Amino acid sequence: MYFRHQYVIGDIQGCYADLLALLERIDFDEKQDKIWFAGDIVARGEDSLSALRLVKRLQEQGCADTVLGNHDINLIAVWRGVAKLKKKDKTQAIFDAKDCDELLNWLRFQSLLHLPDDKTVLVHAGIPPNWTIEQAKMYANELQNQLQSSLWHLDRLLPNLYRNDEASWSPMLSGYERMRQICNYFTRMRLCQQDGTLEFNFKSNLDDKMPDDYRAWFDWQVERERKILFGHWAGLKAKVATDKVRSLDAGCVWGGGLMAYRLGDEQTFCQNCKK
Repeated sequence: MYFRHQYVIGDIQGCYADLLALLERIDFDEKQDKIWFAGDIVARGEDSLSALRLVKRLQEQGCADTVLGNHDINLIAVWRGVAKLKKKDKTQAIFDAKDCDELLNWLRFQSLLHLPDDKTVLVHAGIPPNWTIEQAKMYANELQNQLQSSLWHLDRLLPNLYRNDEASWSPMLSGYERMRQICNYFTRMRLCQQDGTLEFNFKSNLDDKMPDDYRAWFDWQVERERKILFGHWAGLKAKVATDKVRSLDAGCVWGGGLMAYRLGDEQTFCQNCKK
């Protein structure tokens, strides 16, 4: 399908008013344009319920798609009763809403990886240096199939996805350990070693001291056939922009901005928070 413009928008985190303002700023037209969302639709902003409803409506109209972020998967886990609502997350209104089950069941059927055009790949946190794009697509499908399976199976999968397991990747991993490592790469990764061993505590910017033998996942020299578009790391302030990667989380919920990146000419638009 032909679109006038395609945009990729960073982490909304429930900042609904800023999302509406950004869509107005880029003159988004549901009949001509498409939005790709980098995940974390919900969490600590003022209106996660409205943000989730809007993304769902746009996706069902064919003018938007989203990848899953860590806050999105956590929301699904709370819905299923296998995780507790975090004190900082302002998502209770979603669970109180009449369309809660409809919204959350829709959310679990969203992807971990998208190919917005023939030059880019979109994920929430990143792709580790030890995976090719083709491998990433395959592993994303593995976890997506698990998240989209029966609710009985989902309730057993979710508690096993978010341990701080720093094991390096091996194709021989199986079961919940394999699904957890895939999930951690796509939704939580910031620093890793060259073999993909993860570090979970570092959330600062690239100027701060990192643990020995760890780098930002995108700083390992790897040849890619597509540019990786990602959110998740608010500390980068959406300033990482090379021919290989583009960060999109400008830290809206932390008082920064909400970023839209236009595919084609790579122009950016940032809506500053009103908080």
